Amino acid sequence: MRLKMRPHNAEVLKGPNDLDIYYTGPGLTKDPLPALFYFALSGEESLTLDPFNQPAAFLSDQPIHIFSFTLPGHGPGFINTKAMALWAHEISIGNDIVEEFIEKAVANIDFLAREGYIDSRHMAAAGLSRGSLIASHLAARDERIGNVLGFAPLIKFDVLEEFQELLHHPLVKKWDLFQSIDVLADRRLRFYIGNRDTRVSTRYCFDFIEALANKSYEKGFRSPEIELIISPSIGHKGHGTPPHVFKNGIEWLKQKLGRKDASQTDEHV
Repeated sequence: MRLKMRPHNAEVLKGPNDLDIYYTGPGLTKDPLPALFYFALSGEESLTLDPFNQPAAFLSDQPIHIFSFTLPGHGPGFINTKAMALWAHEISIGNDIVEEFIEKAVANIDFLAREGYIDSRHMAAAGLSRGSLIASHLAARDERIGNVLGFAPLIKFDVLEEFQELLHHPLVKKWDLFQSIDVLADRRLRFYIGNRDTRVSTRYCFDFIEALANKSYEKGFRSPEIELIISPSIGHKGHGTPPHVFKNGIEWLKQKLGRKDASQTDEHV
């Protein structure tokens, strides 16, 4: 029987733009705490809707703020299962909705740091599927995010059915996660994926982790903290994530957010 996670309430905070800041965990005070930015669906659903909220639920007893912002194509008026088709349409007409989201997300993080809510030395980004792609690119854009956690991560748009007519579009190439390898090579990163995920491609995920670890080694990290955990696939197209995988990832994240330094700390070559 699958573990049923009880939904948690999420509060909402108006930030510096129209991308609302949803959060759960300890109440916001001027005592800065470590922070996780987690993405799956809308900001509210990512934190409250089972099973997508399981990373937040497993972290709910910790002195860590958990934030989420609504991904493009999600929230009221949108259908979650149609989001990738919407992304493909927007990109096809030259609307860089990912760039717009990332810029607003960084502005939100700046706002939270200025207000004294978060400890910028202890931050992480995490995501599920398309949310992993967003979390990884957010970390690549914001060097304060030293830890990245991804479940069933989307690496490249071109594996998706919705993007098959856009394989050579410059925005599809721009948001290929392989393009961010150099800037992510000094972060601590762990991905989880099923052994036959045909929605986002187990092979793409493996190739990305291998390339990222090689780049990290080239940069001088003897034992790069770049990890991939492959387990039996579940769900439609092998794209599901079971509760024990979410829990394992959060246990890893608890340890990483407790470190003194947000960058890799192993001995250099």
